[in-house]
Amino acid sequence: MTGELGTTNLLLGIMAAASVLEALVIVGAGIAGVLVYRKVTALVDQGMMLASGFEARQVAPAMMRVNAILDDVKDVTATVKSETERVDQAIHTTIERIDDTADRVRTNVRAKTSRLVALVRGARMAIESALRTEVRTEN
Repeated sequence: MTGELGTTNLLLGIMAAASVLEALVIVGAGIAGVLVYRKVTALVDQGMMLASGFEARQVAPAMMRVNAILDDVKDVTATVKSETERVDQAIHTTIERIDDTADRVRTNVRAKTSRLVALVRGARMAIESALRTEVRTEN
């Protein structure tokens, strides 16, 4: 029984660590998105100020690359979110299974020990009754 709980605890620990890592990736992706957004905004503002065609030709390809990066960040964020939800569901399912198993073990132990307790109580009552009868006959 102890080995099974140790294995279960190890698996839960691994799943929790994976969830933490996924959360860190999501936070990192969010920070990267904010940084990219700030750079793009600065480039756009700079592009608007510059009237020269040369600078405008440099900003347009940069904007295309930034948009592609933002699309990639969006895809990664969606993937990480779905994986986090999947791991969370797996953890909840595992916890429910552990609770069900504990309930079944508790019920089985009670059922098996209740017979033994009843036997011991019956024997005790028989011994007490026999002792009372002996005390009465002696008086």
